[in-house]
Amino acid sequence: MSNSLYETLGVSKNASADEIKKAYRRLARKYHPDINKEKNAEEKFKEINAAYEVLSDEKKRAQYDQYGDSIFGGQSFHDFTRGAGAGGINLDEIFSQFFGANASSKGFSSRGFGGFGGFDEEDLDLSANISIPFETGILGGEHTIYFNNESIKIKIPHGIKSGEKLRIRGKGKKSYGKTGDLIIKVKLEESEIYQRDEDDLIRTFDISLRTALFGGKINVVTPRKEVSVKIPPNSKNGQKIRLKGYGVQNRKSDIYGDLYLVLNIILPHTESLDSNLLKDLEEKLPKD
Repeated sequence: MSNSLYETLGVSKNASADEIKKAYRRLARKYHPDINKEKNAEEKFKEINAAYEVLSDEKKRAQYDQYGDSIFGGQSFHDFTRGAGAGGINLDEIFSQFFGANASSKGFSSRGFGGFGGFDEEDLDLSANISIPFETGILGGEHTIYFNNESIKIKIPHGIKSGEKLRIRGKGKKSYGKTGDLIIKVKLEESEIYQRDEDDLIRTFDISLRTALFGGKINVVTPRKEVSVKIPPNSKNGQKIRLKGYGVQNRKSDIYGDLYLVLNIILPHTESLDSNLLKDLEEKLPKD
């Protein structure tokens, strides 16, 4: 029994799945129309893809091993495809005619042979890692990257997190009239001001001893705008003050997280204090 699909890939009928895959990749590279400009390269490339479509699937391969080239009317696969002309071949129709209407239930589900790109298509996407300023990730905006000697402007969505990916259409590899995409993995640079906890921001904020003891108002610049914050009397070092809705705007829900101010009380140097005040403090402040 002739088994021309194996011959197409240059492997024996007893070849392992790994051997079949390696043979396919080697031949696909050799006959890819973007690389091989010989007249019959495209036709050969189609045959290679079609052969791999069958032999890389256990169920399809088992059926082919049972019937061989009889499904092509006894011709070799090469002769059969050449005789089909420019219209191409639909493997679904071939197997349906040979096995009957239930061919799909026997494991055959071809995506068509006329358009060879449908068989185990070459991955045209490219990947890259980029770092963006912390506040750009929080607020979103335009960012320029340089990739493959090209300056590319990308739109950063608000609220993006480190590790998330963005797809830039049409900036991948090109092959046979098709173009892949550029997949970029984003890393947010560290902020000198903020720590991020999901959609919340945390910021350490210095206040004077006077403000901590007696209260007062301070102005805080947030990623969105400057706000006036009331500090209650007798505030403690490390105490948190919540600014509701001044955190990160969630990408999916558009709901804002919160900003937490962690108070850091700055003690005055004793040399800067009035001598009488310093004496009173030394005498009247409670001891440890």
